Amino acid sequence: MITLFLQASLIILALITLLWIWSVFIKNVSIVDIFWGFGFVIVNTFYVFMSGEINDRKLLTLALVGIWGLRLSIYLAYRNIGKGEDFRYQEFRKKYGPKRYWWFSYFQTFLLQGALIMIVSLPLLGINTSNSTGTLYVFDYLGLLVWLIGFTFEAGGDFQLARFKRNAKNKGMVLNTGFWKYTRHPNYFGDSAVWWSFGLFSIAAGSYWQIVGSIIMTLLIIKISGVSLLEKSLN
Repeated sequence: MITLFLQASLIILALITLLWIWSVFIKNVSIVDIFWGFGFVIVNTFYVFMSGEINDRKLLTLALVGIWGLRLSIYLAYRNIGKGEDFRYQEFRKKYGPKRYWWFSYFQTFLLQGALIMIVSLPLLGINTSNSTGTLYVFDYLGLLVWLIGFTFEAGGDFQLARFKRNAKNKGMVLNTGFWKYTRHPNYFGDSAVWWSFGLFSIAAGSYWQIVGSIIMTLLIIKISGVSLLEKSLN
């Protein structure tokens, strides 16, 4: 397990370093956000094909992580490319100064995100290093149900928000229809649910402590980079 984790970490480290070098040339740190979902797809694919015999649970989570991660990266690429650097990174660039931020961003943003990808992906490691036969049972089907709910809220919420913002008449208004009628942040709720589904798959595989990744993702969404940060920007 440890060897597999370290090997995947080296892959992410190499990719995140190349991404940082690119960001220095184009002076745009926002590209790291696009890599977020794709990073999990890379890690999980590596786990699946390097962990021995492939079973039903591994194949199911391979598909679910792939759909979730690629959808998220494609959406963020569509939303961000050509729009300039995100306001968060512009603030950091001003705070630290351009002569310092180009290298500081590697540690503050790129390495940090790479480390978080590895920590959050622990349930995927648990699924793929388990001694379980991989036969699906009640926790797997519960995980699939939670994933479907989460993915529907996340993807549906993103789609509805993008459509809402395209209409110039909605400028300065708050979306409160569709999924946004039921929760203030359906995309973040959905994201958290998706990662708890992977926690359930990990439990089904007999890997319990690895659900710390699902807990960390939820805390990130609520307290740090998701809900909390967005609420501050709206005030």
